[in-house]
Amino acid sequence: MRDAIARNNVTLAGREDGPAMVFVHGFGCDQSMWRQVVPAFADRYRIVTYDLTGMGRSDLAAYDFDRYDRLEAHADDLIGILAALELEDVILVGHSIGASIAVLAANAAPERVARLALVSPSPAFVNDDASGYVGGFTREELEGLIAFLEENHLGWSSQMAPTIMGQPEDGEEAQELTQSFCRTDPDIAAHFGRLTFLTDCRDAMARAARPSLIVHCREDALVPMAAAEWMEREIPDSTLTVLEARGHCPHMTVPGDVVAAIRDGLGRR
Repeated sequence: MRDAIARNNVTLAGREDGPAMVFVHGFGCDQSMWRQVVPAFADRYRIVTYDLTGMGRSDLAAYDFDRYDRLEAHADDLIGILAALELEDVILVGHSIGASIAVLAANAAPERVARLALVSPSPAFVNDDASGYVGGFTREELEGLIAFLEENHLGWSSQMAPTIMGQPEDGEEAQELTQSFCRTDPDIAAHFGRLTFLTDCRDAMARAARPSLIVHCREDALVPMAAAEWMEREIPDSTLTVLEARGHCPHMTVPGDVVAAIRDGLGRR
């Protein structure tokens, strides 16, 4: 289990004897994306940040393409980290696909998790006409997006980052996200990108084992308001907080609003 600490570049901060708060980043990112949020909780919580396998400063050699063909493998990694640190009653804070990973981990090991804070989550990016679910994209649109990523990693990164961030190309956070995408191994990015955009986590979210706070920006180019409303309706014991902000990464663009939303959500508990 201790291997999980080195493999995922686990970092510990905050109050050593406090309850644990574990942060899970999204696609193409690393734990540094939480740097404007975690200090607000360090006086009370034991802060745990880490890099998903294949991202950031994780052990890239540990990225087995067969094993990580399912999102549950990343959830297993997270559970391994919680076990290695002997953590229970954890607050899991996940962004985007990291939110889905947090839900899967909480469902698989509910004894270790107390609550979930899901920042810009998506149950599924693909529309489901049969059920009326609106994820934001057709399957064909996403296949085209993934093909672009596979063919031109750097071009995809520079074009998509501003859209995802809800900023112009020269926006500070858009440039940071572009650089983060570009640093990711192209083969891993393409593989994990396909998993991110095509995985359907609606069933897992509808079975969420722990109370969930959903934080969603009013204007998100990746996740429509209809998807956020689906989560509020379908996730058991959930609360939706809508930020008057743009983009898919509010923990980077409006971190103070994300901190306030999480504090408010925890306070209600």
